[in-house]
Amino acid sequence: MNETDFQIIHPQPLLIVISGPSGVGKDTVLNRMQERGLPFHFVVTATTRAKRPNEINGKDYFFLSSDEFAHMIESNELLEYAIVYNDYKGIPKQQVRDALASGNDVILRIDVQGAATIRKLVPNTVLIFLTTESEEDMVDRLQTRRTETPEGLKLRIATARQELKRAHEFDYAVINRRECVDETVDTIHAIIVAEHHRVLQRKVTL
Repeated sequence: MNETDFQIIHPQPLLIVISGPSGVGKDTVLNRMQERGLPFHFVVTATTRAKRPNEINGKDYFFLSSDEFAHMIESNELLEYAIVYNDYKGIPKQQVRDALASGNDVILRIDVQGAATIRKLVPNTVLIFLTTESEEDMVDRLQTRRTETPEGLKLRIATARQELKRAHEFDYAVINRRECVDETVDTIHAIIVAEHHRVLQRKVTL
């Protein structure tokens, strides 16, 4: 048995990015995946934005000061980082390495521009674009969640419309229909299972 045959029988851990514009329900979908106990490592993103009501530090995000985030940048502790709606967000590098080394598939929740950066750094990443049934539905979700100022909402809507145009940069697109989060989770899980049955396995190196 050669090395290629061995990798077919014993699939390698995957790095999976779940991305998409604001308002498509990324957090809701990932929370449901965790509630269902799916066997993935969900990377916690670091951010300088203020914590929203009901968010938990270390679970939803690592909420850091600007100085703390700057230290992570200077220490090369981030796999990727960017300014998103005037706040910094970044992926802790060691967290991803440790999870992959343990043999677990790793899930990254990241914005669209960050997904493009990850693809350049790790070409074998699986990129999944989460979207809504229509642009109007996406805008309505942003308007009804009431988490931004009117000016911030306008920025999010304008940015989200541009991000919708980048779906072609991803490997898969999944529609997250209202009140159908379990269907969305099932589809994402099926994609990951199928990826593990590829004859030519994706090999992730950081």
